[in-house]
Amino acid sequence: MNGEQIVKALFAARDEKYREMQIKIVPTVAAERIIGVRTPYLREMAKRIYGDGETEAFLRDLPHGYFDEDQLHAFLISREKDFERCVGQVEAFLPYVDNWATCDQMSPGVFRREKERLLPYIERWIKSGRTYAVRFGIGMLMQHFLDEGFDGRYPEMVAGVRSEEYYVRMMIAWYFATALAKQYDRVIPYIEGRRLEDWTHNKAIQKSVESYRIPEERKEYLRTLRVKK
Repeated sequence: MNGEQIVKALFAARDEKYREMQIKIVPTVAAERIIGVRTPYLREMAKRIYGDGETEAFLRDLPHGYFDEDQLHAFLISREKDFERCVGQVEAFLPYVDNWATCDQMSPGVFRREKERLLPYIERWIKSGRTYAVRFGIGMLMQHFLDEGFDGRYPEMVAGVRSEEYYVRMMIAWYFATALAKQYDRVIPYIEGRRLEDWTHNKAIQKSVESYRIPEERKEYLRTLRVKK
């Protein structure tokens, strides 16, 4: 399926009510770029066309005209099984990612099997200063390095990020809330020591308090650590 056929198929699957919802929740994307295709359809389409011989041309044809093409692109990358090809596709695509949804949809399965090879790329993305590359790097660190093989230098990498970008600060808060659920003893010093910017600090506590994975007694303690405005 070539690029023109892909766009035609996306418009055929358009859902106007869903489009109106997406326009509201993805405010960094111009409304005219949003077709309004539901995520399950995009996932199924990626599964269907992956490796069909014309997919590579679509992945190289950047930037795409529509948000929904970007979403499909993210799902296609996520299906790539070769690490080098996958990370190359991610690096080529990240400069064109302009919203949290596309950023967060990219979750290549091959990264789970190649974590040590992935780590240098994560460090580079986090240091890049580019909003969605930073967000993606922190997301990958959260997804793949908070369980087995956790190391204290990982939260240090995230705590060192300083940004005025809302979608970066939200990801930092999300990372620390998840880290508190999985590595509480190793991560609570970052909250006790107020290592994060005040807004991000309080947001991380809010997300932790809302989490079902953190015991109530820890939530009570976290509430006492909020920065008062």
